[in-house]
Amino acid sequence: MSLKKKIILSFLISAFIIAVLAAFEYINFIQIKKEIVFLETTDTIRSKSLQLRRHEKNFFLTGDMNEVKSVRDYLKQLDDILAGNRYPDSTGGLLSLREKIDEYSQRFNHIEKIAYDFRNEFGGIKPLHMQYSVFFRIIETTFLERALVNAELMKGIFKLKEDNPAIRNLYELDSEISTLRKDGEEILVMSKELDKIARENVDGFIRRSQIAILIFFTVFLIAGGGAFLYVTGNVVKRLNLLTTVVERTGSGDFSKMAVGRLRWDDNDEVGVLIQKFNSMEEQLIQREKELLQSKKLAAIGTLASGVAHELNNPLNNIYTTAQRLLKKSEDECPAFIKKGLDDIFGQTMRVKSIVSDLLEFARGRELNPRPVELRSLVNGVYKHIGASRSIDRIRFHLEFHPEEIVIDADQEQMERVFINLISNAIDAISGDGHITVRAVEEDADVRIRLSDTGRGISQNAVEKIFEPFYTTKDKGTGLGLAIVFNIIQKHNGDIEVESEEGRGTTFIITLPKSAGNG
Repeated sequence: MSLKKKIILSFLISAFIIAVLAAFEYINFIQIKKEIVFLETTDTIRSKSLQLRRHEKNFFLTGDMNEVKSVRDYLKQLDDILAGNRYPDSTGGLLSLREKIDEYSQRFNHIEKIAYDFRNEFGGIKPLHMQYSVFFRIIETTFLERALVNAELMKGIFKLKEDNPAIRNLYELDSEISTLRKDGEEILVMSKELDKIARENVDGFIRRSQIAILIFFTVFLIAGGGAFLYVTGNVVKRLNLLTTVVERTGSGDFSKMAVGRLRWDDNDEVGVLIQKFNSMEEQLIQREKELLQSKKLAAIGTLASGVAHELNNPLNNIYTTAQRLLKKSEDECPAFIKKGLDDIFGQTMRVKSIVSDLLEFARGRELNPRPVELRSLVNGVYKHIGASRSIDRIRFHLEFHPEEIVIDADQEQMERVFINLISNAIDAISGDGHITVRAVEEDADVRIRLSDTGRGISQNAVEKIFEPFYTTKDKGTGLGLAIVFNIIQKHNGDIEVESEEGRGTTFIITLPKSAGNG
């Protein structure tokens, strides 16, 4: 059996065990969820039953009709909960509880009617016994809580007979209230029992989950661990044969290794690994060639630096002389000579700009980081560019969050970055257009997006845009973005470009806020 099949088999065994455990736990989870819903229902019933009894007691103690409203509200809530419950009632407890609550509700309504009748009857008795008015308030406030005591009091003081409607109301109230209180106690007992059953069911399902996890985890360790030890033992024996090859490569010998020398089939996984290793050595050879190319580029940079320095002196002389001649030519020279001097001066300025870019690309001077406020820097760069270029039809937007973002950076070099990028954006916009600079703090970094609504860049050009001497402009050295790239790299940052022809271009710069980051 191949190594691949062994790994697949081990994976399938482990995956099967995990799948069985997941299926069991999923089913168990659904049951637990149902039981928790039922537990929440029973807990709500128990809580509302307690509130019901509290308001019932307050009503009997004070006779306050607001308590009657509260009792009715809780009865309605309990009935709604029981009517809306969808949990299977295997024990019949919910049905019994609902019947008991209905009975309680009917009895409470009856008690309220009796109390109403008694008040009416007592209202007719009071005018006939005004000499005992001191007892009126006592009877009116305690007849619900002490019905029998008040019946005896009224018979003694008001000389009322047993068959008096008020006395009969008090006897009936005493009987009905006693029965109602028993019903209330039964409701509490039933709700607590339902709550207990629900909690036991939840605990039972949780225990089953714990036992299942323990069993399946043990089986998984045994099966998975055994398969792991078997496969790794087989692989280690083979991979040890590659050790000498790796050591040889580390010493700089990139020559290929023949698979046949190791005495296993070329189609074996280790044989494939050797083939890949040989391919890697070919890539290392290629990387070595690229390193040599990089050294050549560095040499070109050194040469460019030397050439730029050599050109600077004669250029400065030409520049100064052309400047003096232009001043003299204002009144003394024909127009064609003045035009020729203007051309000399303009081309001298262009060559000086090229030499400046060559020096910037070649010298790679050290950073001088200090706190720089980005918004002011970018705004100042745009104003500086506007002093020498026409930007009347450009709308420039700054969106910084927060408004003030400070980073540790070399201010002069960061200005060079934004001068190059904003100048390129202005060049890319023909006619009206927008340039937007957005900056956002992200933990230890700042992300800057500089977007324009210009002509955009083709996909082929995007891939080469940061290469030295590559340019899409008719005039240019192709060093501007290469300089930007080098500056961002020296700041331990990163720069990317997103562009689509006809849709504009966005440069995305990520910079650490602190010079120590990155």
